[in-house]
Amino acid sequence: MRHTVDDVLARGGAGRFQWRLLGIFGLVWTADAMQVLAVGFSAASLAKTFGLTIPQALQTGTLFFLGMFLGAALFGRLADRIGRRRVLLITVACDAVFGLLSVFAPGFGILLALRFLTGVAVGGTLPVDYAMMAEFLPPKNRGRWLVGLEGFWAVGTLIIALTAWIASLMGAAEAWRWMFAVAALPALIGIWLRLWIPESPMYLLKAGREAEARAVLTKVLRVNGQTMPAGTLALPPALGFTPDLRRMTVAVAALWFLVSVAYYGVFVWVPGRLASEGFGFVRGYGFLVILALAQLPGYALAAYGVERWGRKPTLIGFLLASAAGCLLFTVSGGATLIGASLLLMSFALLGTWGALYAFTPELYPTALRGTGMGTAGAMARLGGLAAPSVVGLVVAYSFTAAIGLFAGLLLLAALAAATIRTETRNARLT
Repeated sequence: MRHTVDDVLARGGAGRFQWRLLGIFGLVWTADAMQVLAVGFSAASLAKTFGLTIPQALQTGTLFFLGMFLGAALFGRLADRIGRRRVLLITVACDAVFGLLSVFAPGFGILLALRFLTGVAVGGTLPVDYAMMAEFLPPKNRGRWLVGLEGFWAVGTLIIALTAWIASLMGAAEAWRWMFAVAALPALIGIWLRLWIPESPMYLLKAGREAEARAVLTKVLRVNGQTMPAGTLALPPALGFTPDLRRMTVAVAALWFLVSVAYYGVFVWVPGRLASEGFGFVRGYGFLVILALAQLPGYALAAYGVERWGRKPTLIGFLLASAAGCLLFTVSGGATLIGASLLLMSFALLGTWGALYAFTPELYPTALRGTGMGTAGAMARLGGLAAPSVVGLVVAYSFTAAIGLFAGLLLLAALAAATIRTETRNARLT
């Protein structure tokens, strides 16, 4: 009797093995969130240390996102060639090493180089994480688990916001060093924990290594208290970049780029603005912690929505809610409405990411999943590159105009999502 990998995973269910996997992936996902968001939170401190303006200090973000762009494009393809596990071990180790070295950078030039190298590592980690996690999950509730992994991004956001707040209260002379140190610690722990994770059985089967794939699945089922069924494993159909897949990839790339410009635009520029003059009583690192907490219910609703309503409707709904938050900011006349609009943006943008990360890996066949996620990740990093630099020109003219621009981009993203014909709820991976 022949079984697909999804058949076997469905037999084992989502149990202890998947919970361990979620904890390990989540730890490094938390670290990656802190590395990314440290761009905005560290800008004021970097400017003070090296005698720079805020836009000059944000060059660390430009180099970091350039590294992420290259890392996502390179390591996503590499994961389809040499395996998910090897790539993850390399990228997490580099993330920890270069992230930690950033703490001790003696000058701004060296810091720029180290942030670029850290960005390459983080960019390679993000897409492969999701491809691998998806390939260890049974079809039922896969979306909820993937949104759960994305929820660790909110944990990282909260930790970096608290670190910035505590450093500010303590009057730390070079608070950015504390932020980079805290961001590097989970990745250091994650290097050793990643050694426990076996290679993806779907990748092994595609590579013609059925015996190894069967051994991995046997381990998964044993940890979950089940036994491996007799028979052989069926090889998923060989699919390439068909015309339909190419059209879908264009829509996915547009989605990731547009959402990234809006998200990084908000979370690169808002922290510095709130930490300095703010908007009336909506100011300081304390409110940034509240913004981070607002992300948690966004993930919770996304986790419910992707299984109850489907990936695509949930994604479009959160995109529209994100755009509404941006539009509310542009018409707000007082601090109360501004605060409400920022909370809505934080809630909806992170719900958007949760739905997007659940949806994207399921759209691609196994042989192209790493490449597909890498391409999506590379487009997201292009959006990240635009946020500190190009968006900075609009911010210099008007902060409100920049938020209005994000609203328009999010509406375009909703249109791009509507063009994707596939719904992957309860679908089996090919």
